[in-house]
Amino acid sequence: MRGKTRAGLLGVAAIWLMPMAAVAQDQPAEGHSFVLGTIIIKAEDDGSRGGTSSTVAAEDILRQNRATLDDALRTVPGVAIGNTGGSRNERLVYVRGFDRFQVPLSIDGIRVYLPADNRLDYGRFLTPDLSQIQVQKGYVSVLNGPGGMGGAINLVTRQPTEPFEGEARLGVEAGNRGDISARSGFLSMGTRQQDFWLQGSYLRRDSDGFYLSRDYMPRPQQGAGLRDNSDTEDSRLNLKAGWTPNATDEYVLSYTRQAGAKKAPYNVDQPISGIPGTGDGRAQRDWTWPEWDLDSLAFYSHTQLGGGYLKTRAYYNHFDNLLSSWDDSTHSSQTQRRAFDSRYKDRAWGLSLEAGAELGAGNTLRGALHYRRDRHDSIQHNQPDLGGPSDPTERSEEETWSLALENTWQARPDLSVIAGASFDRAEVLKADRTADDDGLPTGSSDAVNWQLAAIWQPADRGAFHASLSSRTRFPTLFDRYSTRFGAAIPNPDLKSERALNLELGYSGEIGPAIVSGALFYSKVDDMIQSVPVDTDEEGNLISQSQNVGDGTYKGFEIAANWQIGARIGLVAHYAYLHRGITDPVRVDYRPTDTPRHEAFLRLDWQALDNLTVSPSVEVSSSRLSESAIQPDDPSLIAYSRMGGFALVNLDFDWRATDSASIVFGVRNLFDRNYALVEGFPEPGRNFYLTTRVTF
Repeated sequence: MRGKTRAGLLGVAAIWLMPMAAVAQDQPAEGHSFVLGTIIIKAEDDGSRGGTSSTVAAEDILRQNRATLDDALRTVPGVAIGNTGGSRNERLVYVRGFDRFQVPLSIDGIRVYLPADNRLDYGRFLTPDLSQIQVQKGYVSVLNGPGGMGGAINLVTRQPTEPFEGEARLGVEAGNRGDISARSGFLSMGTRQQDFWLQGSYLRRDSDGFYLSRDYMPRPQQGAGLRDNSDTEDSRLNLKAGWTPNATDEYVLSYTRQAGAKKAPYNVDQPISGIPGTGDGRAQRDWTWPEWDLDSLAFYSHTQLGGGYLKTRAYYNHFDNLLSSWDDSTHSSQTQRRAFDSRYKDRAWGLSLEAGAELGAGNTLRGALHYRRDRHDSIQHNQPDLGGPSDPTERSEEETWSLALENTWQARPDLSVIAGASFDRAEVLKADRTADDDGLPTGSSDAVNWQLAAIWQPADRGAFHASLSSRTRFPTLFDRYSTRFGAAIPNPDLKSERALNLELGYSGEIGPAIVSGALFYSKVDDMIQSVPVDTDEEGNLISQSQNVGDGTYKGFEIAANWQIGARIGLVAHYAYLHRGITDPVRVDYRPTDTPRHEAFLRLDWQALDNLTVSPSVEVSSSRLSESAIQPDDPSLIAYSRMGGFALVNLDFDWRATDSASIVFGVRNLFDRNYALVEGFPEPGRNFYLTTRVTF
């Protein structure tokens, strides 16, 4: 498929467009959100939460071709997109500076958690089957369970609203040289009857990788054109069946299967094994992920009990991950000492209960209980091509509990006060245990969380809110036990990190525009940092993870949505973030990977009754990145500054019929060469075309 030209791209579009005219249904473009899969981001069912939340709608995701989760979130105020670089090359999301360890990710309200290290790759999560993405910043309800130190992200799938409805999509993407670089397909069908409903969807995206900007300077590590080792394959199957015996109760069984495989591009400035002329010194790791698979079986319910209610979520999650390390960049053999297959088999069982009731006039009390048990199995097979046996399976197990209460008090018709508290506990039951070894010492940590918010809604003046919360996140097994290839010692009793979050905000109409804004300040304590504690026989430093760091995250956000005229609308937002982190060893430690300034501007112009044209621009200031080569002195650290950038995009949405449409456009219109982390350039100009039929 890499050899297809622009003509090939148009041919694919033409073949798919031919049957469109024969479809003559008047179904909505998409089903409604799966209600039981949403998380609590509002103090009342029809009120405002004491923190700033954002929702990314499915229609906006489609019209801008935001196929992966990280790309869909890059237009949300206060959210920055990053990249780990290095041998893992994972896509990251920062919510007001808080990272993937401090901002839990959920699908339909059930957390996606990898007990070994929780190194989620946001590029592995596709978006076509979503009805919306919920993003909570700062204040996160304690009813949602452990975590939520700096925010929460929830992916909400679909729920049908019609007796029969469906949607089909085919899409292609092309690089700046015209070659097709990715293909995608999506099919969704559902039915809603009097007392039951069914929903099913399947999506797949195969990518040969992305094309670099023409301004990129080729070198031995990476030539011009297609980015080496950037190809990926991802798919997701989602099936749901719901029973609605009456107007208030609902019971749903859901199954999700997500499968992925990826490679990892190399640093374009560092030596690569197997490629001559890339430099002397230690070569980069040669890693691929042939498997990155998630399965989830879940039961949801909502039962009305007199003046109260009871919600349940019970689930079983299964994660299989295979990391393969190769002899060199050809990825063809595994015979050297550096070569291995590392397989993770993770399992999780969980139950969440939430209940609420009115307690007299003006008071609503809600409570929640969460339980989760994680089991992590690690299987290491060194030099697999030599036929040797795998190492004994190492097993770790952990239990997590949370008990939370939240009360909403309607102090006046225009004033609500919300107070909440929770007690969370995480206990490691087994650590690296094998059949012949009891493993490492176990440990535990617990935390008390609390929050307070007030919402004032004066008549016709919008809504003002203020919130104060203290939230934590527990360390992962990696934080507690990883030896960093012999360079660290475990700390089983590592405690949780804590953030005190303060926010003041407003949302409402100012003249013809809908405006929202927030000032925020977070004080972070007990941050988990690596601290030198000893030396080995050769004089090399031995470190340990300890709760010694602290920092401050502060800034503001402002967003506006202005319907300028009958055919023109404007969306704009700006975010400012200043982070400061102290480290007990590295006195010059500075936060990396987040810009200080970010802005987004989009104009939606309905040029014709059936054609909408949407130019947009994404602006980001410079950011720091840790250099690939660090000084020998552990108290020093080397940084590189990644330049700021402005990306211009142009999107078109053509409604061919009431049930058939084409969305097409170009991203990074001016082919800007930029990078988020040192040595890893981002995509240049790229084109997309997606055809959609609803029925």
